[in-house]
Amino acid sequence: MPEFRQDPVIGRWVIISVERARRPGNFIDPINRRRRDDDEACDLCVKPDNPVYTLGDICVVRSRQSSSRKEPTGQAPGQQTSALNGQNGLYEVIKDVGIHETVIETPDHVSNMADLPVGRIREIVQTYVARFNEIEQNTRLTHALIYKNYGLSQFAHHACSHIMAIPVASLEIAEKLSGAQQYFRDHKRCVYCDLVERETKDKKRIVVETDDFLAVIPFAARFLFEIWIIPKKHHADFAQGIRGQEEGLARILKIVLQKIKNGLDDTAYNWVIQTAPFRRQDAARGKWRTIDVDYHWHVELIPRLTRMAGFEKGSGFYICAIPPEEMAEYLRDKEI
Repeated sequence: MPEFRQDPVIGRWVIISVERARRPGNFIDPINRRRRDDDEACDLCVKPDNPVYTLGDICVVRSRQSSSRKEPTGQAPGQQTSALNGQNGLYEVIKDVGIHETVIETPDHVSNMADLPVGRIREIVQTYVARFNEIEQNTRLTHALIYKNYGLSQFAHHACSHIMAIPVASLEIAEKLSGAQQYFRDHKRCVYCDLVERETKDKKRIVVETDDFLAVIPFAARFLFEIWIIPKKHHADFAQGIRGQEEGLARILKIVLQKIKNGLDDTAYNWVIQTAPFRRQDAARGKWRTIDVDYHWHVELIPRLTRMAGFEKGSGFYICAIPPEEMAEYLRDKEI
């Protein structure tokens, strides 16, 4: 019989279809990646003319569609009324607010971050921090995400990642914040800190453990080989919490990505750094007043091995065809 498991953060239920369980190594990526192995006509191999930030030969370029205007004179910081195309009642609109930056991780024509040295990945992490700190100064922006798309199209053939800053918090992050807040109210503890403690004790779902980080297949994994990389030290904000641990994150990221590459036939993947929204002095009285103690930044990595079908899209349930414990064991045993 299928097993229903509940995500301890947001309460979402996942179906672990153990009767349909397949051997973890028997997968073919269904996505037509059309990945290029040469540097012919690669735009990212050409050094950009006007990067907004550089660190060594790492370059950050900003999309022409980005709007980085500051608050209009006389408007209180963080106030969004200037962006809202307001008084629309049912339909609210925010215009001309947002930033999209592309981090070109190397001038060399390398596709997968798994193939970059640890030192380069550390510098990429340092670049993320520098851009976060700069973007946070724009008080029209509420939240920023760092994410990577690997192997998903012909445009993802040169190692790069993205920073997207927006004027509202997404439903995904709002669910995580609400779930973490409710758990703290009920237990007076951070749910992610409890998760680290429980997984360290159980060990069944651990993929990699270091002094500072834990990489686990979630108890209620939504997708095949979904991995969370969670810092053991509590902090709500990535840019603050990563200080002094840049090397540690770089090392565990490389190990995890190498295991995905070697164990899952270099499959396509996404990862995202989940971090708290920007909090400014004027917003200290807001509904996220306990966020510093109840939320916990982390990385979520999702290999693109399956696609959502009608049941998942219609019901909101996810079906995972292999128990998380078996997926973790498979990746643990993979050589890098």
